[in-house]
Amino acid sequence: MIEKRTYSRIGLMGNPSDGFFGKTISSCITNFWATVRLTESKNLKIIPHREFDPTEFKSLYDLEEVSKRDGYYGGIRLIYATCKRFSKYCRENGICLKNGNYSITYDTNIPRQVGLGGSSAIIVSLLKALMKFYELDDKDIPLEIQPNLVLSVETEELGIKAGLQDRVIQSYGGTVYMDFNKEHMDKNGFGLYERLDFNLLPNLFIAYVEGSGKDSGKMHNEVRFRYNQGDREIIDAMSVFGTLAEEGKQVLEDGNIKHFGKLMSINFKLRRKIYGDKAIGKRNLEMIGIAEELGAPAKFPGSGGAIVGMYRDEEQLSLLRTKYTSKGFKFAEVSIHEVSLTRDNELVGIEFT
Repeated sequence: MIEKRTYSRIGLMGNPSDGFFGKTISSCITNFWATVRLTESKNLKIIPHREFDPTEFKSLYDLEEVSKRDGYYGGIRLIYATCKRFSKYCRENGICLKNGNYSITYDTNIPRQVGLGGSSAIIVSLLKALMKFYELDDKDIPLEIQPNLVLSVETEELGIKAGLQDRVIQSYGGTVYMDFNKEHMDKNGFGLYERLDFNLLPNLFIAYVEGSGKDSGKMHNEVRFRYNQGDREIIDAMSVFGTLAEEGKQVLEDGNIKHFGKLMSINFKLRRKIYGDKAIGKRNLEMIGIAEELGAPAKFPGSGGAIVGMYRDEEQLSLLRTKYTSKGFKFAEVSIHEVSLTRDNELVGIEFT
């Protein structure tokens, strides 16, 4: 049996400019994860998840409620599309795959559709498992190319609107500064990715709306349209988001945590300005409002449904927890995926599970 685990992710600075040739800082967090298992079998089987791919319901009303909560798509389509895309990539790049079949199962505890990278975590886990089964490594499918392969599963196979940020951080792990410079992307097919020391990060918390069930791609539709039409406000905003990430990296390296918090607040305010309150949603604004009320800088880690914020000490963390849970939100102290680095920002002694 082969099992691979991929952690949830939070966008700390610069998002949503990753889909607009911007710059971002993201981290994987060990609070939530997705796992995929391959078990040798006579035929290749994709086994539905008992909760996320239901085919049996207590009643017609139960079916309706499940579809409203979870939508019509579980993890099966992600597994199916990943296998197809992996096979196509290997064929087109002259990678010969050994014979053999397996049964694929998956599980995840990442809250669904709250902007924490749940879908991409399943795909990355399966890609890593397939590479392990077929005895491939980063020389066969370079690490910087793997996020592109994951993204193509969603955008080209499934028509899901997405950017590279989630796929990069979940393929690399740890904390990464990403520069999606257009010239570099056009020339090489991938961005400039630099690992950051997790010890530089502030104390973080997340709050989220359980079962919010929003498609992340829909939030970006209007902004994407305006960007493609050359709307100066959107183009300038994406440039500012990128500048915030660049400045955020510098202040982290300088140990100026307080200023990093100011940048987080600016990041959200700019996002609110260009997306509008209606698109952002009442409950999302309420979560941000609670953080502001208690003096905690906060922003979206993804496309909505969750926020990530900074806290000073245990006293403030306790106040935040009490306030969010009393309003019906889920709350957790963030646990960052720790990756040790050399001076050259290379991985040291780490084997991803």
